Amino acid sequence: MDFGPLTIAHDARVLEPRPWTVLQSRWAADLSPELPGGPLLELCTGAGHIGLLAVHLSGRPGVLVDVDPAATWFAHANAERAGLADRVEVRLGRAEEAVRPDESFGLVIADPPWVPSASVGRFPDDPLLAIDGGHDGLAIAWTCLTVMGDCLAPGGAGLLQLGDHAQVDAVREWLARDDTPALRVTDVRAHEDRGVVALLRWAG
Repeated sequence: MDFGPLTIAHDARVLEPRPWTVLQSRWAADLSPELPGGPLLELCTGAGHIGLLAVHLSGRPGVLVDVDPAATWFAHANAERAGLADRVEVRLGRAEEAVRPDESFGLVIADPPWVPSASVGRFPDDPLLAIDGGHDGLAIAWTCLTVMGDCLAPGGAGLLQLGDHAQVDAVREWLARDDTPALRVTDVRAHEDRGVVALLRWAG
């Protein structure tokens, strides 16, 4: 399928790219010039479409991470198809294990599954691993935020995809706790009723 100027391959093992998520890639590219240099990091990359388009538009190299072997296979294949293989590293593993303690990134994109477990039956064509976000839809988002807090460079920015504004409010409340990363939501953009993207920066 076409995803912006890229052509993305996928099959039933991975989540079909949603056209509206081009918003996330373009927002990342718009932010990129004002952020610290170096590669961007994408957590829960799936077929790689959002991260690859952000790499293409921003000119940054990228590190794309997913726990699903099928997803990382497609992310690598799609990087090659787009002529980006020399600028993209694809890593298989859990987000908290795939990023090394000594790494930092000026831009982090996170696309965790955000559908509450009780609602996944509404999406029978989607692979469960790609959409099941636990009882409140935020189980993987918490992990992504923790990793983001650990590896985001000073002055960097993170983009987190969520399901709705109620989940954004829950993230705000979670980040206000003393034992969470010192991040705050500074902006939110939505595409009709199809999901939202939250911009995060260091608090203070």
